[in-house]
Amino acid sequence: MNIIIMSRLIAAITLFLSIALTILVTVFCSVPIILAGIIKLLMPFPAAWRVISTFCNFMMYCWCEGLAALLKLNPHLKWDVVGLEGLSKKNWYLLICNHYSWADIVVLCVLFRKHIPMNKYFLKQQLAWIPFIGLACWALDMPFMRRYSRSYLLRHPERRGKDVETTRRSCEKFRHHPTTIVNFVEGSRFTEAKSQQLRSPFKHLLPPKAAGIAMALNVLGSQFDKMLNVTLCYPENNATPFFDMLSGKLTRIVVRIDLLPVAEELHGDYVNDKNFKRQFQLWLNALWSEKDNLLEAIKQQYKKAGQ
Repeated sequence: MNIIIMSRLIAAITLFLSIALTILVTVFCSVPIILAGIIKLLMPFPAAWRVISTFCNFMMYCWCEGLAALLKLNPHLKWDVVGLEGLSKKNWYLLICNHYSWADIVVLCVLFRKHIPMNKYFLKQQLAWIPFIGLACWALDMPFMRRYSRSYLLRHPERRGKDVETTRRSCEKFRHHPTTIVNFVEGSRFTEAKSQQLRSPFKHLLPPKAAGIAMALNVLGSQFDKMLNVTLCYPENNATPFFDMLSGKLTRIVVRIDLLPVAEELHGDYVNDKNFKRQFQLWLNALWSEKDNLLEAIKQQYKKAGQ
């Protein structure tokens, strides 16, 4: 009984320290980024923008280092990573990934911080209102995506394609310096309830949304050196990985990275070319089917190891 009480006490202390550390690191890094973003608005000179963007990316790197320190509060954490070889900070990457938890962003930031250019995330519009984080992401030129329901678009057809236009404008800003554009292609974190609601054909994934990455490939396709197809899994903390991370109870992170060529047939007009749109969706769904099978294999592997 004393062991159980002690374990809960340690978890509670770790949770408090994790939250405090996260807030401190976020404020420390985001305030300079926000101020730099305001200066960039007031100085309409491309040369100044490049210097300010370099500074903002450095501060984001500092934030990633803070998250790496956060993960050290998980004393039993083990990484199982395959595919980091051959990456470079001098290249442009399009990174697509399954989305399971808030922990995913922490994992991607920490894992790739020394291997590829700073990640630029496609974010939900609601995140723009989070104190410090929203403004910092704005200053870092991260695109905020507003998702509309099918019924809403039927009532307001003029809103159709707005996300695609947001993607185009954001990607144009990344032409001048190596960048990693990150898209959680499912558009939302996976849950069993969402999977059933969307009638997902996959066991461990939601159906992928193709428009965002199709537009990114259309705007920056010739500059992307590779596409990073990343698969994340928390086989021993499947229920609440983010809470377990903050509580110091996260024990294993599994990451599989597959470098894919940016083939010519992936470049096209997703909005107006129906044939290209159909082919692109078929390609993405086939990729998602492979990812679903990989997740099943990983979970079975660690299930057998735990027996």
